[in-house]
Amino acid sequence: MRILTVPEVTAYIKDLIELDPILSDVWIRGEVSNLSRSAAGHMYFCLAADGIQINCVLFRGSQVGILAVPRNGEDVLAHGRVSIYESRGQYQLIVDNVAPVGMGVMQLQFEETKRRLEQEGLFSEDRKRPLPALPAVIGVVTSAQGAVWHDIQTVVARRFPLTQLILAPSTVQGPDAPGHLIEGLRALEALGSCDVVIVGRGGGAAEDLAAFNDERLARAIFACSVPVVSAVGHETDTCIADLVADVRASTPTAAAELCVPNGRDLLLGIGQLVIRARESADDVRRANRDAFTVQQSVLRRHHPRTRLATARQDVDALHERVRTAQQTAFDAWRSQLQAELDRAKLLDPRDVLRRGYAAVSTTDGPASRVRSADVARGNQCLRLTFADGDVDVDVNVTSR
Repeated sequence: MRILTVPEVTAYIKDLIELDPILSDVWIRGEVSNLSRSAAGHMYFCLAADGIQINCVLFRGSQVGILAVPRNGEDVLAHGRVSIYESRGQYQLIVDNVAPVGMGVMQLQFEETKRRLEQEGLFSEDRKRPLPALPAVIGVVTSAQGAVWHDIQTVVARRFPLTQLILAPSTVQGPDAPGHLIEGLRALEALGSCDVVIVGRGGGAAEDLAAFNDERLARAIFACSVPVVSAVGHETDTCIADLVADVRASTPTAAAELCVPNGRDLLLGIGQLVIRARESADDVRRANRDAFTVQQSVLRRHHPRTRLATARQDVDALHERVRTAQQTAFDAWRSQLQAELDRAKLLDPRDVLRRGYAAVSTTDGPASRVRSADVARGNQCLRLTFADGDVDVDVNVTSR
């Protein structure tokens, strides 16, 4: 026999309860009583039915997004896991969601899965990827016999026949459908050639769409390395696959239209781009031609022949300036010389003699000019020089 302490027994029981697959994920219906809220914001209450009650705790962090707020006296459904409060040795329900009575089991499962995955960030818009503009290969996970595969083929062939379609056939409803959908998604991803994957089916009742609310499929879509389009043919309801996929399409036909462009629009766009390219090319040619003309003019100005011609013109201009300066200097010198000649001519004795005057000089010894009457009286013979010759004369002194 083994002897255990109270804590050991309590811990053992806690492990048994928390590892139980039913008690770790359970909805419990009961009437709310003894509701209270702690200073930290946690909510404590009891669920009672048929005179039996279970203690419940709804921690502050789990209160975001719950379907209903518990109130005393209300009949509710509480979801959570059963655990042991070791300090008191009491079992309790750790609540993470509360829903009003009247919701079906499928709806409860949907809301709980949705809430849990949202808290984990699987629905975050920040992680959603854009679809490729021109996908070369599109993978499709759906039934090979349904209208979905035919509709997607028709749309792609009409809009953009260059895109290749690869089908991963799968059942789309029933208990085995989630596993088949996951296998098809992973098989397409393993090919490594798909640019985007469409996962979908046609419309149906809520029970028929249950496979697309499966948590395992949601996690497979989240983990897929290429963008995933959810294409479940229902307008009013939203399934888990819609929320976790990168893009949600209302129908499989709409999914195909989202994944491939309209070929006619592309042709129109290409035509407009060609026109714009031609216009841009013309603008560039004109700009280059103008720039070439400018550069050609610059080169022409700086060409050696042009510079040589300019230099020649400069030399000619300098030569002309020198010639003009020389001529000016010569004319000035000639004018000055003429003035000097005129002045010399005025002083030339011969010019005076030609006007009827005569120069008197002595005849004895070296000729010297007689400049006064006294000198003339002292000589017996004088020489008179006229303009046309000399005449010697005797001096006859008669009086003073």
